Amino acid sequence: MAWRKSRVERLQRPNGWLSLVGLHWLEAGDHSLGSAEDNDIQLASGPAHIGRITLTDGEVTLTPGPDAGITVDGLTPDRAIVLAPDSSGKPSQVAFDGQEAGFTVIERSGRLGLRVKDANAATRTGFVGIDYFDVTPEWRFDARFEAHPPGRTIKIASVINTLEDMANPGRVIFSKDGQEYSLEAVDEGDGELFLIFADRTSGKTTYGPGRFLYAHPPGEDGRTVVDFNQAYNPPCAFNAYSTCPLPPPENRLNLTINAGEKKYRGSLH
Repeated sequence: MAWRKSRVERLQRPNGWLSLVGLHWLEAGDHSLGSAEDNDIQLASGPAHIGRITLTDGEVTLTPGPDAGITVDGLTPDRAIVLAPDSSGKPSQVAFDGQEAGFTVIERSGRLGLRVKDANAATRTGFVGIDYFDVTPEWRFDARFEAHPPGRTIKIASVINTLEDMANPGRVIFSKDGQEYSLEAVDEGDGELFLIFADRTSGKTTYGPGRFLYAHPPGEDGRTVVDFNQAYNPPCAFNAYSTCPLPPPENRLNLTINAGEKKYRGSLH
């Protein structure tokens, strides 16, 4: 199936989710950075001594050392440079090791950190593929969308113990064996309905914290399709350095959803 093939291809990209090797939250001040043990922040790969990383008033500055062996957005820096975080929409890309590894600055609930990737990560080179339930029409539903008042938000927790208010345009409602179920939707800004859910398979045959699913925006008739055959594991199912959102209480279904991706059987490290 094309969507399954595309999913695996995205995961296996050199800079995809399987390549994560580190997540370092920054404290205010100046810190040495590199793969050598004598650094304040020791990276899993890269040059022994990259330079210094400084967090001041919510701004991250990288000061490269002599022969740092890095590029920032494709250019070799010769002086201190401010790194844009992912919340800017265009994070600065710091690369090294022949462009096969590097890091970006991420921002989560006001905290700033370094997300480190390496194309040679064991999680990527040792990827064992994805196991699925059989695709069946039983888990594809014609659902109705019930809109919430404009501006409504929902609190979404994460695996890194943050709590964020996210846009909550409405909920999708579907019926299974004569029983109605609903899922609160999150809008990430692209109009799609992002559904973060858990069910009675969670922690058994599927990933414990829950799974993700997208649904198209409702049509003029207020209907959309919820296809659990396309439910997939969050990045944190494959590595220990993701910051995945968790299902809100409303999206923990008393339903055994034998559809979509199963629990990953490979190693997280």
